[in-house]
Amino acid sequence: MLKNLQPLALRNGDALLIVDVQMDFLPGGRLAVPHGDEVIPLLNAYISTFSQSGLHIVATRDWHPVDHCSFNSHGGKWPPHCVAGSRGACISENLLLPFSSVIVSKATFPDTEADSCFDATELDGLLKNNGVDRIFIGGLATDDCMFNTVRDAQKLGYQTVLLHEAIRAVNEGAGERVRAIAALRQIEVMAGSLAQIKSAPPNYFAI
Repeated sequence: MLKNLQPLALRNGDALLIVDVQMDFLPGGRLAVPHGDEVIPLLNAYISTFSQSGLHIVATRDWHPVDHCSFNSHGGKWPPHCVAGSRGACISENLLLPFSSVIVSKATFPDTEADSCFDATELDGLLKNNGVDRIFIGGLATDDCMFNTVRDAQKLGYQTVLLHEAIRAVNEGAGERVRAIAALRQIEVMAGSLAQIKSAPPNYFAI
């Protein structure tokens, strides 16, 4: 089930993973997630907390070639979006990523869907090489890349915390976020919020 941790103390081995907060997924973008911009201030608060604790922060981005297989013009289900080098592929300038954060590009090959941030990327090796064993995940979109990334993180052996306040779904109005979270309950994903992290004892974090 989706476990609620109270409090939720940060520790060595934790990392913040921010999924695909890109211009094309925000209002006005080619594949806009309804209310997708609402996650940005929440994620900025997490970024500040993780940065102050000296923990790793990773942001992912779709970085598609113009003939990517996910595009409906090439047999996929989505309109063209997040084409490498385009304005739409840029991570939102309102997301206050520190210079120390790492950007991981995905879906960079024409014939690879990469619905998960772990698909054909260096993400797993990057995290493990830095001693990360617990990932806090937020971003876009709950019913696609977010869901598949959380699922794969669990399969790869990471303890996974879904930042349920800082996610939005492509089909938000159809209840896809609720359904995706319900499905994640079946694989023992934990729920987390900034309030739970802030409520941890101040001397708990081990440097």
